Amino acid sequence: MNIRIFAAALLLPTLALAQQTPLPTKEEKKAPAKPKPAAKGGTVATVNGVAVPQSRADVLVQQQQQRGAPDNEQLRAMVRDELINREVVAQEAQRAGIAKQPDVQAQLDMARQEILVGAYLRDYARKHPVSDADIQKEYERAKSQHGDKEYRARHILVETEEDAKKVLAELKKGGKFDELAQKNSKDPGSAQRGGDLDWNVPSTYDRQFADAMVKLEKGKYTEAPVRTRFGFHIIQLEDVRPSKFITLQEARPRIQQMLVQGKIEELIKGLRAKAKIE
Repeated sequence: MNIRIFAAALLLPTLALAQQTPLPTKEEKKAPAKPKPAAKGGTVATVNGVAVPQSRADVLVQQQQQRGAPDNEQLRAMVRDELINREVVAQEAQRAGIAKQPDVQAQLDMARQEILVGAYLRDYARKHPVSDADIQKEYERAKSQHGDKEYRARHILVETEEDAKKVLAELKKGGKFDELAQKNSKDPGSAQRGGDLDWNVPSTYDRQFADAMVKLEKGKYTEAPVRTRFGFHIIQLEDVRPSKFITLQEARPRIQQMLVQGKIEELIKGLRAKAKIE
């Protein structure tokens, strides 16, 4: 076996297999994968009298199938070689006492825990699926919060109310909003664009900012400073247009992932509440 490939296989075994495994042909993609019978005695090889179980091969084959590789004799042969390589190195590591090193034992414990946690959470998600009704409900909630209008506004952010009043006085004398924003605004994201905040729905902003913005007429600015957690704003409304919102079909994968994550977080929260933690 090529030494460079073998070294890569030791460091990143699944990547090494993916690199060596050819992409499936169109015919292989269309044809259903044919399961291969288990090796005699439930092993794929015996290395120095130690049996390499078929179950390990099945796990690696499944990983490669998930990456698009067809389950064929070539893949099975590569998996067998990979497992033999791992076994001979693992046996040598045992003889060298590597497994007794504290840092290695800690890594082995962590790997075992991660596998158990991952398997349990996947099983929990499978047994507690997100329903279509849950997805629809979350979609409608997000859509209602998004609103039916988008606003394009400019603002000038300053630290004190006194500073805001000074800017307002300059505006009333005929000062240009964009020039005053470039000169005075403390918002680094919009100051160089003349305070332009681009198109956004009101829920993007703090409540005080949004409430003041939606009351403005096009081209007008707030007659009094608007205070938020960031400071004091003078807001000018540029334009308003109907809001666009993605379809349920487009949003479904993201919503489903979010709801599954929420279920997992609630599960962990409940387990922590029941646990005795000192």
